[in-house]
Amino acid sequence: MTFTFATVKYESGDWESAPNLPAALIDTLAKYTTLPLSPSGAIVELGSDEIFEYPFTFMTGHFPVRFTDRERANLRRYIDRGGFMLIDDHNHDIEGVFHLSVVEEMNRIFGGLEVVPNDHEIYRAFFTFEDGPPTTSHEMNGWGDQLVHEELFAVFRNGRIGLLYSNKDYSSEWDMRPESKRFMGLDPTLFGVNLVVYALSR
Repeated sequence: MTFTFATVKYESGDWESAPNLPAALIDTLAKYTTLPLSPSGAIVELGSDEIFEYPFTFMTGHFPVRFTDRERANLRRYIDRGGFMLIDDHNHDIEGVFHLSVVEEMNRIFGGLEVVPNDHEIYRAFFTFEDGPPTTSHEMNGWGDQLVHEELFAVFRNGRIGLLYSNKDYSSEWDMRPESKRFMGLDPTLFGVNLVVYALSR
Protein backbone atom coordinates (compact mmCIF):
# COMPACT_ATOMS: atom_id res chain seq x y z
CA MET A 1 0.00 0.00 0.00
CA THR A 2 1.37 3.41 -0.98
CA PHE A 3 1.75 5.90 1.84
CA THR A 4 0.28 9.36 1.24
CA PHE A 5 1.01 12.24 3.60
CA ALA A 6 -2.39 13.76 4.37
CA THR A 7 -2.87 17.31 5.66
CA VAL A 8 -6.11 17.85 7.55
CA LYS A 9 -8.37 20.67 6.42
CA TYR A 10 -10.72 21.96 9.11
CA GLU A 11 -13.33 24.69 8.83
CA SER A 12 -11.81 27.12 11.35
CA GLY A 13 -8.29 28.52 11.36
CA ASP A 14 -5.43 28.43 8.85
CA TRP A 15 -5.01 24.70 8.24
CA GLU A 16 -2.75 25.42 5.22
CA SER A 17 -0.08 27.34 7.17
CA ALA A 18 2.78 24.88 6.41
CA PRO A 19 2.46 24.24 2.65
CA ASN A 20 6.01 22.93 2.09
CA LEU A 21 6.00 20.49 5.01
CA PRO A 22 4.55 17.47 3.18
CA ALA A 23 7.18 17.61 0.44
CA ALA A 24 10.01 17.96 2.96
CA LEU A 25 8.85 14.97 4.97
CA ILE A 26 8.15 12.83 1.91
CA ASP A 27 11.69 13.56 0.76
CA THR A 28 13.09 12.36 4.10
CA LEU A 29 10.95 9.21 4.06
CA ALA A 30 12.23 8.43 0.55
CA LYS A 31 15.83 8.94 1.64
CA TYR A 32 15.78 6.77 4.75
CA THR A 33 13.00 4.19 4.37
CA THR A 34 11.75 1.69 1.82
CA LEU A 35 8.11 2.71 2.20
CA PRO A 36 6.22 2.97 -1.10
CA LEU A 37 5.39 6.67 -1.23
CA SER A 38 3.04 8.94 -3.09
CA PRO A 39 5.25 11.74 -4.50
CA SER A 40 2.84 14.42 -3.36
CA GLY A 41 0.66 14.85 -0.32
CA ALA A 42 -3.12 14.99 -0.09
CA ILE A 43 -5.52 17.39 1.59
CA VAL A 44 -8.36 15.73 3.43
CA GLU A 45 -11.32 17.37 5.16
CA LEU A 46 -11.71 16.40 8.80
CA GLY A 47 -15.46 16.22 8.40
CA SER A 48 -15.37 13.91 5.39
CA ASP A 49 -15.43 10.12 5.15
CA GLU A 50 -12.26 10.38 3.04
CA ILE A 51 -10.15 10.82 6.18
CA PHE A 52 -10.58 7.12 6.97
CA GLU A 53 -8.53 6.30 3.87
CA TYR A 54 -5.36 7.75 5.46
CA PRO A 55 -3.65 6.00 8.40
CA PHE A 56 -1.51 9.08 9.13
CA THR A 57 -2.77 12.67 9.14
CA PHE A 58 -1.24 16.02 10.04
CA MET A 59 -2.89 19.18 11.34
CA THR A 60 -1.50 22.59 12.24
CA GLY A 61 -2.40 26.28 12.39
CA HIS A 62 -1.98 29.58 14.22
CA PHE A 63 -5.55 30.63 14.93
CA PRO A 64 -8.31 29.39 17.27
CA VAL A 65 -9.65 25.94 16.45
CA ARG A 66 -13.39 25.38 16.72
CA PHE A 67 -14.38 22.02 15.28
CA THR A 68 -17.86 21.46 13.98
CA ASP A 69 -19.96 18.66 15.48
CA ARG A 70 -19.25 16.62 12.35
CA GLU A 71 -15.50 17.18 12.68
CA ARG A 72 -15.54 16.19 16.35
CA ALA A 73 -17.46 12.99 15.63
CA ASN A 74 -15.17 12.11 12.73
CA LEU A 75 -12.00 12.74 14.73
CA ARG A 76 -13.20 10.47 17.53
CA ARG A 77 -14.11 7.73 15.04
CA TYR A 78 -10.81 8.14 13.20
CA ILE A 79 -8.77 7.66 16.37
CA ASP A 80 -10.99 4.87 17.69
CA ARG A 81 -10.58 3.00 14.38
CA GLY A 82 -6.79 3.06 14.58
CA GLY A 83 -5.89 6.26 12.73
CA PHE A 84 -2.94 8.41 13.79
CA MET A 85 -3.05 12.20 13.81
CA LEU A 86 -0.25 14.63 14.60
CA ILE A 87 -1.48 18.06 15.71
CA ASP A 88 1.28 20.65 15.97
CA ASP A 89 0.97 24.20 17.29
CA HIS A 90 2.45 26.52 14.69
CA ASN A 91 2.78 29.27 17.33
CA HIS A 92 5.01 27.61 19.95
CA ASP A 93 3.09 29.40 22.69
CA ILE A 94 1.23 27.69 25.54
CA GLU A 95 -0.77 30.87 26.08
CA GLY A 96 -1.56 31.14 22.36
CA VAL A 97 -5.01 30.77 20.88
CA PHE A 98 -4.22 27.64 18.86
CA HIS A 99 -2.87 25.78 21.88
CA LEU A 100 -5.64 26.83 24.23
CA SER A 101 -8.41 26.02 21.75
CA VAL A 102 -6.94 22.65 20.73
CA VAL A 103 -6.59 21.61 24.37
CA GLU A 104 -10.21 22.64 24.91
CA GLU A 105 -11.31 20.55 21.92
CA MET A 106 -9.29 17.55 23.12
CA ASN A 107 -10.92 17.83 26.53
CA ARG A 108 -14.33 17.94 24.89
CA ILE A 109 -13.76 15.05 22.48
CA PHE A 110 -11.47 12.72 24.41
CA GLY A 111 -11.57 13.91 27.99
CA GLY A 112 -8.08 15.39 27.78
CA LEU A 113 -4.51 14.63 26.77
CA GLU A 114 -1.92 12.50 28.54
CA VAL A 115 1.81 13.14 28.78
CA VAL A 116 3.92 10.90 26.53
CA PRO A 117 6.88 9.57 28.56
CA ASN A 118 10.20 10.56 27.04
CA ASP A 119 11.24 6.90 26.93
CA HIS A 120 8.19 5.94 24.86
CA GLU A 121 8.80 3.67 21.88
CA ILE A 122 7.80 6.43 19.45
CA TYR A 123 11.23 7.95 20.12
CA ARG A 124 12.85 4.71 18.95
CA ALA A 125 10.46 3.70 16.17
CA PHE A 126 13.14 4.38 13.51
CA PHE A 127 15.73 6.92 14.66
CA THR A 128 16.62 7.09 18.35
CA PHE A 129 15.91 10.25 20.31
CA GLU A 130 17.35 9.54 23.75
CA ASP A 131 15.87 12.62 25.41
CA GLY A 132 12.38 12.40 23.99
CA PRO A 133 11.04 14.92 21.47
CA PRO A 134 13.79 16.80 19.61
CA THR A 135 14.06 20.48 20.46
CA THR A 136 13.26 22.98 17.72
CA SER A 137 15.37 25.98 16.79
CA HIS A 138 12.46 28.21 17.88
CA GLU A 139 12.72 26.87 21.41
CA MET A 140 16.50 27.25 21.45
CA ASN A 141 16.25 30.82 20.18
CA GLY A 142 13.62 31.83 22.73
CA TRP A 143 10.89 32.45 20.16
CA GLY A 144 7.24 32.37 21.21
CA ASP A 145 6.82 31.58 24.90
CA GLN A 146 10.61 31.24 25.37
CA LEU A 147 10.20 27.74 26.80
CA VAL A 148 11.59 24.38 25.78
CA HIS A 149 8.62 22.02 25.81
CA GLU A 150 10.16 18.81 27.07
CA GLU A 151 7.21 16.49 26.48
CA LEU A 152 4.53 15.74 23.94
CA PHE A 153 0.92 14.84 24.71
CA ALA A 154 -1.36 12.17 23.35
CA VAL A 155 -4.67 10.42 23.18
CA PHE A 156 -4.01 6.71 23.76
CA ARG A 157 -6.14 3.84 22.52
CA ASN A 158 -5.35 0.35 23.88
CA GLY A 159 -1.84 1.46 24.79
CA ARG A 160 -1.18 2.95 21.34
CA ILE A 161 -0.85 6.65 20.55
CA GLY A 162 -3.77 7.60 18.31
CA LEU A 163 -3.37 11.38 18.46
CA LEU A 164 -0.08 13.13 19.21
CA TYR A 165 -0.12 16.79 20.20
CA SER A 166 2.96 19.02 20.04
CA ASN A 167 3.35 22.65 21.07
CA LYS A 168 6.99 22.66 19.90
CA ASP A 169 6.19 24.14 16.46
CA TYR A 170 7.60 21.42 14.25
CA SER A 171 5.48 23.04 11.56
CA SER A 172 7.88 25.97 11.20
CA GLU A 173 10.93 23.71 11.51
CA TRP A 174 9.74 21.27 8.83
CA ASP A 175 8.08 23.76 6.46
CA MET A 176 10.87 23.97 3.92
CA ARG A 177 11.60 22.94 0.38
CA PRO A 178 13.37 19.57 0.26
CA GLU A 179 16.49 21.02 -1.34
CA SER A 180 16.96 23.37 1.63
CA LYS A 181 17.95 20.48 3.87
CA ARG A 182 21.29 20.02 2.13
CA PHE A 183 22.54 23.15 3.91
CA MET A 184 21.64 21.86 7.37
CA GLY A 185 23.93 19.96 9.69
CA LEU A 186 21.02 17.86 10.91
CA ASP A 187 17.81 17.28 9.01
CA PRO A 188 15.06 18.47 11.40
CA THR A 189 12.44 16.27 9.72
CA LEU A 190 14.01 13.01 10.98
CA PHE A 191 11.56 12.81 13.87
CA GLY A 192 8.74 12.85 11.33
CA VAL A 193 10.01 9.51 10.04
CA ASN A 194 9.52 8.02 13.50
CA LEU A 195 5.96 9.28 13.59
CA VAL A 196 5.04 7.80 10.23
CA VAL A 197 6.74 4.47 10.95
CA TYR A 198 5.02 4.28 14.34
CA ALA A 199 1.64 5.10 12.81
CA LEU A 200 1.98 2.43 10.13
CA SER A 201 3.46 -0.36 12.25
CA ARG A 202 1.81 -0.16 15.69
